[in-house]
Amino acid sequence: MDDGAPGLLDARHRLTTVGLLLLVTLVAFESMAVSTAMPTAVTELDGLAWFGWPFTAFLVAQVVGMVVGGDVGDRQGARAGLLWGVAVFAAGLLACGVAADMALFVVGRAVQGFGGGLISVALYVVIGQAYEAGLRPRLFGATAAAWVLPALVGPLVAGALTTSVGWRWVFTGLLPLVLAGLALVLPTLRGLAVPADPPPARVARRWWAALAGLGVGALQVAGQRLDPVGAVVAVAGLLALVAGLRPLLPAGTVRARRGLATVVAARGLLAGSFFGMDALLPLTLGAVHGYSPTAAGIPLTTGAVGWAAASQLQGRHPGASRVRLLRLGFLLLAVGLAGTAVTAVPGVGGWPAYLTWALAGLGMGLGMPSVGVLLLAQSPEHRRGADSAALNIADVTASALCIGLSGVLVAAATAGLLPLRGVVLAVAGVFTALAVTGALVASRAAAPVGAPGPAADATTLAGP
Repeated sequence: MDDGAPGLLDARHRLTTVGLLLLVTLVAFESMAVSTAMPTAVTELDGLAWFGWPFTAFLVAQVVGMVVGGDVGDRQGARAGLLWGVAVFAAGLLACGVAADMALFVVGRAVQGFGGGLISVALYVVIGQAYEAGLRPRLFGATAAAWVLPALVGPLVAGALTTSVGWRWVFTGLLPLVLAGLALVLPTLRGLAVPADPPPARVARRWWAALAGLGVGALQVAGQRLDPVGAVVAVAGLLALVAGLRPLLPAGTVRARRGLATVVAARGLLAGSFFGMDALLPLTLGAVHGYSPTAAGIPLTTGAVGWAAASQLQGRHPGASRVRLLRLGFLLLAVGLAGTAVTAVPGVGGWPAYLTWALAGLGMGLGMPSVGVLLLAQSPEHRRGADSAALNIADVTASALCIGLSGVLVAAATAGLLPLRGVVLAVAGVFTALAVTGALVASRAAAPVGAPGPAADATTLAGP
């Protein structure tokens, strides 16, 4: 790159890039760290019976926050969306940190989730407005790398804070850093355009989002039970989820219609297949092969490192076909998933997972940034918030469904209804099939021929 070429850290973008990456890192740290602090928090608040509710409340509110964030971004611009997101997320951190009982703690987690949903969508809107198309692959690569450090040290730092100064610092300790990240981004936010002719408010979408979020929450609750009540809750949750998602996702998402619908579907396929197995892998190595918690967690680290490395690699080639990178990402993910399933075959040790999960991480590092680039290129500015919300909703709901599937089958194995090795093989087979499906439909993620506006950029970035 010559000295005059724009870069992520040039004078124009430096503060914005650092601020955005700091916000991503802090949200990622909270996501990774909260599971470590949660057992101590619920014990101290005398809320062990409510243990799952802080996670469920966060997830439900996050889905609603994404839809509201898309509406705010399209109507008021990126500045309003990010300001509200950071303010609400910070309020949630504070509420959790000072909660005197479990009910207030759950409310705080819901506020956090709502703010996190606003932030996740606002980041896409900011990137779409503040960075030219050639810089977006590099920025998405950098945001992926911003998840690696929290993945590596988040649980350790949270454990140390919980032991030494108390679990509340896992929440309140982030507040100054969150505000610092916002302060770095503010100068750029002030210069971003506000929509001159904003679309009408999409109030009905918020109710559909609430229904979808409740559906996800019901499925999470049902996954913890193996009885007729759990089955009824699961069916009700699935119906609510399907009904809620239908108006929130682009038409043709399930059928992978060419263009934006396939981009959104690809995000769901990537996230669901990867995180569904990611949640099951440590249990497999521990219960099947007797690995220690540390040894069983190492493949997760190799996956995170592979993800970051591939993200950086694709960012160095902004002119590469995003569709081809997406297809390659799905293929690497499928091979990684299938290879990881081998660890459940009798007579095979757990060591292949150390290599195969790094391969799966490489696939995610190529696929996820490519999906983000394709979305921003194909989404017109007046609808970018709503489309970004759809992308994030597909991610969250697919991950919840696949992780829930793993959880239900593991619970059945724990109850003696199924062999654990068989569960691992079956689940890995399903997730491998999802990744293969993604590879088969990846070519449809290119913009339709002759599409006007931003879709023309998508054709350039995506290739044939």
